[in-house]
Amino acid sequence: MALRNYQSETYIARPSFPEQPPQPKKPAKIKSKILSKGEKVLFVGLLIVVTVLSLMIVQTQTDVRATTKEISLLEQQIDTTSKENTDLSIQVRELSTYDRIWKKAEELGLKLNEQNVKVVPGQ
Repeated sequence: MALRNYQSETYIARPSFPEQPPQPKKPAKIKSKILSKGEKVLFVGLLIVVTVLSLMIVQTQTDVRATTKEISLLEQQIDTTSKENTDLSIQVRELSTYDRIWKKAEELGLKLNEQNVKVVPGQ
């Protein structure tokens, strides 16, 4: 029994791993910054360039939309004018018929005089 007490005391007192001599502490490293000053300047410059280019793209798109709107308005005006021209040309054909001109001349008291008629050769 005395042997067991001795073994248990020594077992508890003994370290489970061999002790190593204490190692000298290394000086604490100074944490370096994530970005240096030059990298920050380049990053800010890149952001400015990207922002300016984005604004230029938005401005160009706005100009394109405005021009497209103007073009569509002009096309509508052209369509309206061409319809008016077609209607007026039909009206001119209706009003310039020979029978209508003859009736209008008789209403105004004009008479056909064969001596005043000159024949012009056709083209």
